[in-house]
Amino acid sequence: MILVGSTVVSQELFEEFFACDLAACKGACCIEGDGGAPLEESELIELENAWEFVKPYMRQEGIEEIQKNGLYQVDADGDHVTTLIHGHAECAFVVFDEKGIAKCAIEQAYLDGAITWQKPISCHLYPVRLGKLRDYVAVNYHRWGICAPACACGASLKLPLFRFLKAPLIRRFGEDWFREMEDIEVALNEEKGSSQKSVG
Repeated sequence: MILVGSTVVSQELFEEFFACDLAACKGACCIEGDGGAPLEESELIELENAWEFVKPYMRQEGIEEIQKNGLYQVDADGDHVTTLIHGHAECAFVVFDEKGIAKCAIEQAYLDGAITWQKPISCHLYPVRLGKLRDYVAVNYHRWGICAPACACGASLKLPLFRFLKAPLIRRFGEDWFREMEDIEVALNEEKGSSQKSVG
């Protein structure tokens, strides 16, 4: 783990390669799993304010689920998460394009300029998950078998996970934080290079 500002970052963000391959996975992270997308406290009001503008982008079953059970739920850990269709299927905000790829109705509304909030930061950051420590935010890599195509794609591009997630990481932690991550990457690569020379 590496200390970066007020965060504790897993070294896997520098070591693991990753690049989403939607043609292969079809956006499975939006439709599989046993819970909705985690929501930060500040995002609850964002979701409430966006609801009427997002609704036209949604499927009828998603609209009906939210009208019945609300925009978000509280999970077993006491955290707020997006509502799932029938309580166990895909996120209520999922829509599908002509190729059957899962997309986010919230993000579609954002891209069209209907709202200014892009989507939950937990979705934007995936496969990174944020945890709560006493004085820090833990920034961890969440491994999931459905992301195997993304790991393969990232490896072919030699794209470290944190660089793939540049936009959402800056959105959540700021540009100065990301520049520090870049400096750490340089230091880690130099350290790795020195170790290889020593072994050689």
